[in-house]
Amino acid sequence: MSSLGDRLRSERERLGLNQEDFGRVGGVNRNSQANYEKGARSPDSSYLAAIAAAGVDVLYVLTGDRTPQPEQALSVREQSVVYNFRVLSEADKAAIQRLSGALAQSPDDELNEG
Repeated sequence: MSSLGDRLRSERERLGLNQEDFGRVGGVNRNSQANYEKGARSPDSSYLAAIAAAGVDVLYVLTGDRTPQPEQALSVREQSVVYNFRVLSEADKAAIQRLSGALAQSPDDELNEG
């Protein structure tokens, strides 16, 4: 499992920021940011709140678990699929789950045959 520092660096890189700019977002200097990422120091709550406001998944940084996305974050197409799935019978839900699992594991070229 990755460390808090590894996950913090991952989120910084996901946002495309260097240590100096990311530290500035969190209200710290580059040296403090580097120490957080090395695991030499632990960030405080004001730092975590500031980086969360900038789009960092703080739950992921702290625990390694991604924050579940609210349903409103889904596209209209995805919302439709979720709604339709929820109104199915349990047997139909099981069939859709098997189908979607099989499709997700199929290479694209197999899907385009026939």
